[in-house]
Amino acid sequence: MKEQITATLAQLLEPRLSDAALDFWQKAQREVAAGAERSRFSALISMASRHAKRVPLALTEAELAACEHAAPGWSPKRWNLLELFRVALICTREDVTEPNFAEDFESLFVYADEGETCALYRSLALLPEAGRFVWRAGEGCRSNMLSVFSAIALDNPYPVKHFDDTGWNQLVIKALFLELPLHRIIGLDERRSAELTRIALDLADERRSAGRAIAHDLWLCLDASHAERSRALAEQLWPEADTVTRSAIVLGLARAEQHTEVQRLAETESDIDVAHAIDAALGGKFDQQQFARLVTNNSETEL
Repeated sequence: MKEQITATLAQLLEPRLSDAALDFWQKAQREVAAGAERSRFSALISMASRHAKRVPLALTEAELAACEHAAPGWSPKRWNLLELFRVALICTREDVTEPNFAEDFESLFVYADEGETCALYRSLALLPEAGRFVWRAGEGCRSNMLSVFSAIALDNPYPVKHFDDTGWNQLVIKALFLELPLHRIIGLDERRSAELTRIALDLADERRSAGRAIAHDLWLCLDASHAERSRALAEQLWPEADTVTRSAIVLGLARAEQHTEVQRLAETESDIDVAHAIDAALGGKFDQQQFARLVTNNSETEL
């Protein structure tokens, strides 16, 4: 698996580099693979910024498919070139399963700037025996820097594979509180639970009591538990909800297995977009990708 990941990283990186940057990459790659000392390894990670910029990768569908094949759940669609460069350097290490790598990797966080820190967290899912770094991933989730938290929480398969229920629920609720796009939390469909549903509904009650809006992504958190509370929240929000929120409510009720309630709403709904959401929900299409379409269809900006 490691060989396939490093090969895929190189295939993504090399065509996007200038001649000078490619020369640096090849030399740095050989140096790291040969066993660069900790200080030198750290310097190479930092020096990457001289040769790659924070520009979008614009990956093709074929490239994204190669990433998914190399490491299920891995999608660097929203990475920038500098992040890719740094992650590729990290994964080039030949000793990634050894204790000294874990020590060197941890040391990188001490003086890392924001961009370096994001790249380090993005690399976690690609490292062998990645469960070693759960504590470090938890630190990323506690960061007050939105970019750092997003690097571990969004588009990253690490949390769903390695976080326990408490850590997972905290990540989802923090993302909800920060109004991040929950459909980009990999594995949310599979790791809904009664406890996550309860916490989300408690948050909704708190926000309503404070007269604050409730993010439509909250409906992604629901499972079939707490059905009465889910229906009550839908009834409270529905009359004044906009099209996106009503569509999310419909999908959320379906996720909560409240299909009779969805059918009841269908009888009086005239908005074409909400009607499409109802059709999708009743047709069994109420997963994260369906919520992603709400964002796409309404031209909302994503991080």
